[in-house]
Amino acid sequence: MNNIKSIAKGLKLSKSLFVSSIIMGEPYTGKMELVRSIYPQSIYIDANDEEELINALQIHDEIIIYNFEVISKLDKYDFQNKRIIAIANKTISNDIQKNFAFIYNLPPLSQREEEVKKVAEKLAKQIGNDLMMKEPIVVNFKELDLSQNFKSLKVSLYKQILKRSLTLDDIEEILFNKFLEKLDGKNGYKEYIGIYERPLIKAGLKKYKSQLKLSDVLGLNRNTLRKKINEHRIN
Repeated sequence: MNNIKSIAKGLKLSKSLFVSSIIMGEPYTGKMELVRSIYPQSIYIDANDEEELINALQIHDEIIIYNFEVISKLDKYDFQNKRIIAIANKTISNDIQKNFAFIYNLPPLSQREEEVKKVAEKLAKQIGNDLMMKEPIVVNFKELDLSQNFKSLKVSLYKQILKRSLTLDDIEEILFNKFLEKLDGKNGYKEYIGIYERPLIKAGLKKYKSQLKLSDVLGLNRNTLRKKINEHRIN
């Protein structure tokens, strides 16, 4: 069962059964959020706290155990006649999996394209409201970083929106603070001039698609522009 809707349906059905279920997947794929949406009132225990987990199993008949991947053996834990939902940040061994009636694998965001679009658009709207931006946010899905699932998605989305909302004064202030922190040595001008020349030329080439036109727009000799393109290794 890899479809998130199917996983949610299965977890809801488990609410009426005293059985153990496990949901596995990479970190930050939304496993905890999914379980909390279905079991908001349950007891949540970190598997790293062995003593607390043992005590909880003696008292409660419904427990959510997260960071379950740290458990290597189940000998000391009694899951009998209890509703257990285990959450693991990686695939656990088959020996441990055999103790669960229902086993779910939540795919990484890179395999959940439609969901990513919906979540990114919702987050973008929230970020836009937080930043009090007047114009609607248009998400560039190609720029989203899904390498760490929801964690990197949110960071890349903030970066994307912030970059578009910066004014020239903002950019100048950022550069000022960065130069104030990093400027030293004996060749600072040559070392840092590319910070503004490189994006200026790259943007110009993308916009005008012609070195001749760009040289005219920038007020540079064509040979000078070509030299700078080579210096900055711009393709």
